[in-house]
Parts: sequence; C-alpha cells; structure tokens
Amino acid sequence: MNSTNSTSNISFKGLNALLRENIRLLEPYSSARNEFKGEASVYLDANESPYNSPYNRYPDPLQLKLKTEISKIKHVSVENIFLGNGSDEAIDLIYRIFCEPRIDNVVAIEPTYGMYKVCANINDVEYRKVLLNADFQVEANKILDAIDSNTKVIWICSPNNPTGNLIAKETILKLLTEFHGIVVVDEAYIDFASQESFSCHLEKYPNLIVLQTFSKAWGSAAIRLGMAFASEGIIALFNKIKYPYNVNFLTQKKALEILKNEKKVQNWVATILDERKKMIDELSKLAIIKHIYPTDANFVLVKVDDANGTYQKLVEKGIIVRNRNSVSLCLGCLRITIGSKEENDILLSELKRIKPI
Repeated sequence: MNSTNSTSNISFKGLNALLRENIRLLEPYSSARNEFKGEASVYLDANESPYNSPYNRYPDPLQLKLKTEISKIKHVSVENIFLGNGSDEAIDLIYRIFCEPRIDNVVAIEPTYGMYKVCANINDVEYRKVLLNADFQVEANKILDAIDSNTKVIWICSPNNPTGNLIAKETILKLLTEFHGIVVVDEAYIDFASQESFSCHLEKYPNLIVLQTFSKAWGSAAIRLGMAFASEGIIALFNKIKYPYNVNFLTQKKALEILKNEKKVQNWVATILDERKKMIDELSKLAIIKHIYPTDANFVLVKVDDANGTYQKLVEKGIIVRNRNSVSLCLGCLRITIGSKEENDILLSELKRIKPI
C-alpha cells in the first residue's frame, strides 16, 4: 500500500498554501451516517422512511466497503481513495478546493479532454493551453513556462483524449518535481496501455492526483463511478466539500459486483487490445485513411480524406464515430472507439465503400 508521509518534491508548497481560504475555514456538513458508523438494529437518526428496505436508507457517505475492494485491486490504501459521480466530480472538486475564481489559473495540454476547460469556465478560473507537438507530446519546460504564481493545477490526460497516446513519463515526473502546485494525471484509459499507473508514485509526490474510472475497461459507464487517488490530505479535502451522499447505493452495490469479475474484465481488455491491432491493420489498407496515430487507449485517431463527409456517410448507415475535425491539431480526423468484432467489421465494411477524393 502507498504511504503519504514522504515530501520529496522540494517545490511543493504544501496544501495550506494552495487552498482557497474559504475552503480552509469551511466547517463541513456532518450527515447522520458520518456521525454514526457501524451496524445497529434500529435507525431513527436520519429521518428516513422505515419502509422499502434497503432503498430507504442513506448509502455509506465514504463508500468504505467499496473502497476496500478497490484498494485490493489498485494497490492503493483506502485512505488514499476518493470515489465520485464519474471522474467529472473529482475534476470539479479540484477547482473548488484549489482555485480562487478570477484570480488563479490552471494549465493544460491541448488538445485534451474537454471537461477540464468546461469546469474552469464554470468556476470562473483562467484556463491556459499548451499546444502539443506533431507527435502529440509536450516538453515539460513549455508547460512550466506557462505557469505563474497564481497557477494552482496542471492537467495531464495520459493516455490523452482525443490523441490516444501516453504523455512521456519523464515529462510528468519533471512537472511533479518542479511545479509548486497540484499535478493531475487523468488515467481514464490506463488499462489499455503498457505503462503502469502513476498511482505507484503517490508516496513520493504529495502534489499528485491520479484519476481513473469504471467507464472504460470496467465496462460500466452507466453507473457513473470515478476514482481519485492522492495523499490523505487531498482526499480529506475532497471528502470535506463533496455532497454528503455523492455515490448512491445502487452504484456502490453494482460496483462491488463488478469488482468480483476482475478476470472477466482482464479478458475484455485483452480482446479489445487484440481488436485494436486488427482494426489498425485493416484501416491501414484503406485509401481514404491518410494517417493512423499511435494509440495506448481503447480508441484510435485517424486522418481521412474528408472528415465531415465520411462522418455523415457513417451516420446515414447508423454507425457513429467521433468527428474531431474542429479540434486543435486534429484537422481531418475521426476518433474511432474499438468495439466488438462485429461492430468493428460493420464499420470497416462501410469505410471500404467510401471512395477516396
């Protein structure tokens, strides 16, 4: 398990120096299930209905049973785990904890996952972009050049969306070492990559937050469950400002069932990786495909003759991919999720019918 006592990042100022003042002074809401932990025969403390068990009871606000099972699989201590309503909840909480509206700023690579910017705008926080190079990588110094004394967070999605590639490990380590604020590594697609999770570095870097999700490899986007791994201090802050019962009973119950099928999930991942290779091989044979970008995710970004036209022709056949033509550095690109063999074959069959320009 990871410990959080080490502070080897000499640039890290510590949490108190980064917190918004109102968050530091906040007295959190204490729910009935926060005040009493354990089992009892009669619950008359939370104004719940005595009928319609088990749905009449509030869920565990800290999801301890679920975190215990996640801890066994992810090799991260329960105290270093936050669970939220998708990764988007953790993303929003990071802004609310660390970023003073109209004063602070964050830095992110471009292109990347769009919710970082959306949450910045919602929270009235300046969002600074650092453009990736032609290989969809970035030099750490370019990111460090974009920060100032009011920069609180650096966002790194790795494997990145929509590009699909891992951001160089050395780049992220340099940021963790030299940046005085929070570095978030969003690993929504890490199960499809060969590189180990950055969660193994929590002990060394107290300014690191790692995001993962049940939506991709675990095949459970519908239950909306995101994970954040960080120091005990940061996790305590998440729990301080989150809604009291942010992960509902049904989601917790379903997630516990899913975790019992880890081997099945591993087989799903292996099958997707095999299909990814086959898909890339077949796409490379098509005249309309101009370039296939390297991927470490469960999707592939491809440049085509006519992105808008190709996308529309697929839509007319009931096949939906993601048109990324208007995204920075992705001119002419479609993002294709790796589906089942049957779904992939249907897509390839229709792409073969489209004549190159």
